[in-house]
Amino acid sequence: MIAVELFKLVRRVRTWFSIALMCALPLVVAIFIAVTHLAPPPGQGSAFLSAVLDDGQLYPAAALALVLPVFLPVAVAVVAGDSIAGEASTGTLRYLLARPVGRTRLLVAKLISVTTFTLLAVIAVTVTSYATGVLILGPSRAAAVGGGGISGSIAPGDNGLPTAGLQAGAGITSLSGAPLTTLELVERVLGAMAFITVSMLGVAAIAIFLSTLTDSALGAALGALATLVASEVLVTLNAASVVQPYLPTRYWLAWIDFFRQPIFWRDIQRGFGIQAVYVVVFLAAAWANFATRDVTS
Repeated sequence: MIAVELFKLVRRVRTWFSIALMCALPLVVAIFIAVTHLAPPPGQGSAFLSAVLDDGQLYPAAALALVLPVFLPVAVAVVAGDSIAGEASTGTLRYLLARPVGRTRLLVAKLISVTTFTLLAVIAVTVTSYATGVLILGPSRAAAVGGGGISGSIAPGDNGLPTAGLQAGAGITSLSGAPLTTLELVERVLGAMAFITVSMLGVAAIAIFLSTLTDSALGAALGALATLVASEVLVTLNAASVVQPYLPTRYWLAWIDFFRQPIFWRDIQRGFGIQAVYVVVFLAAAWANFATRDVTS
């Protein structure tokens, strides 16, 4: 069953079209930056874009920051929302369960398929943006991530994302000003990829749960996206400070702390923890609902 779901995933044009769109955005941004040689100044724009003119190796981090707020959650919500509701809307769910295929087994197969899509998207964006950064923006030219003197900082930009400044120095440095080796930079990029993937699994769990409640794949995806939009609004609302630590999007940008030296683990650990809770709770709710649901389509 798992192999069947993975085959369906890689065979669908939608899968590769979504991934291609996510990879295209950083490519377009890199071309504009390379042609104009104008990157957002420190304190404005997406994270790390102020540094990529001097070091294209940093572009994977900038690319992940570009796709995380909108493109990646939308793609994951659409794929996860289609997992059960899509089968029901096309009338194939009843036949899948008549093979017989256990409902738990089917749900696990769908989850693995969504997880695979998320990993493919994150890896594709990271790999293509690294190639884009090195080929279009060029390798390191004594660049440093940071801002204003010896110690770097991240300030919120106009779009709500943190931004990284640029500090002259020998090689790549962390946001705290300490130097990073190439191996350390790779490790931090891998850590950021893992964190973003887990964050998107929280989105997937919500969408899968909603997918077991309705026969509309679009409704399930929109419901998950509405949850995320509401979370983003509450994160910026001072009156909601009591619930902010428990919102699904509260720690989405904590992966940037991987690029500090030493790494600031507090928000990273909280981000992993809150996403684990969302994954467990909503997948358990999805299983409980799907296991007892009358399937008529």
